[in-house]
Amino acid sequence: MSQRDYYEVLGVSKDASAADIKKAFRRLAMKHHPDRNPGDAEAEAKFKEARAAYDVLSDDQKRAAYDRYGHAGVDGSAGGFGGGAGASNFSDIFEDIFGDIFGGGGGGRGQRAYRGSDLQYNLDLTLEEAVFGTEVKVRIPTTVSCEACDGSGAEPGTSPETCPTCNGVGQVRIQQGFFSVQQTCPRCEGAGKVVSSPCKSCHGKGRVQEQNTLDVKIPAGVDSGDRIRLGGQGEAGMNGGPPGDLYVQVRVKPHKLFRREGSDLHCEVPVSFATAALGGDLEVPSLDGRVKLKVPAETQTGKQFRVGGKGVKSVHGGGVGDLICRVVVETPINLTKEQKQLLRQFEESTQAGGTKHSPQAHSWLDGVKGFFEDLNFWSK
Repeated sequence: MSQRDYYEVLGVSKDASAADIKKAFRRLAMKHHPDRNPGDAEAEAKFKEARAAYDVLSDDQKRAAYDRYGHAGVDGSAGGFGGGAGASNFSDIFEDIFGDIFGGGGGGRGQRAYRGSDLQYNLDLTLEEAVFGTEVKVRIPTTVSCEACDGSGAEPGTSPETCPTCNGVGQVRIQQGFFSVQQTCPRCEGAGKVVSSPCKSCHGKGRVQEQNTLDVKIPAGVDSGDRIRLGGQGEAGMNGGPPGDLYVQVRVKPHKLFRREGSDLHCEVPVSFATAALGGDLEVPSLDGRVKLKVPAETQTGKQFRVGGKGVKSVHGGGVGDLICRVVVETPINLTKEQKQLLRQFEESTQAGGTKHSPQAHSWLDGVKGFFEDLNFWSK
């Protein structure tokens, strides 16, 4: 079987830099390494192919011979761990790769710093607060750097000592067959330092629990699901690492009158039977006051009226939404005898003369009639 072009194997161009070649091989090695794909012959073959390509292209002399003569120019050297610059490059990159595979984190030296964890705070807002914006105080349980030991974890007057197991490297080497594998030091857990006299305030952790009170400015137009990021307000880092971030997760509480959909506000407007039949003017609420709504005669339940510019301006941009009012025709209750009699007379008057005063009822009855006619047809 003919060998594939080494540049094609690594997925780089022929003018790729040494850094690009190393990056490409590292990506393939991390993906196809046998220790990550136990028993997968195809992954092992791809790993060996990538290893051979990197061994040649990472060595300037071998690469020059390969560019000029192809595979014939590097026969006997490709894919091996022979001397020269290629062997050194191979050793360096395998320290990086095995550090990631087995937890070493890239073969770092000395005490390693860790970024603090991010925190999340769920904040419930009223609709008004979300629409117009507000400022709130929140109390966040978090970890901060210990002031007594300045975050070192060691009792004041003492210092962390170099880990005797890994000699401060943070990793130990384990021989696994042909390869020398790096793993996180089990004694110092990769820190490279151990504390023989722990700080009494933080018990050697370098961090302490604390309630942090923050003033959080809520921008106008936020909605449920939006997150506000407060950089550096999360948990303190370890070994001098940077703190994490705080994410305020917004949840808008249900409103008695309005329901928000995007930039629009929706509300239901009860309308009396007489107003719906004869028409009239109504005052309906909005978040910043009242607006007049003209209800035309013969309005039915479910009819929607749009009042422009009375919705919400979203924090994500765009114009102000609308207020959408849905009419609900109310049936009168607690009627007197006289009122009931008047309604009966009204009902009788609407039945006379054959005029259709109830269009929805008539269309529904026509549908029912057609349904039974079809049912009789199919039952024959």
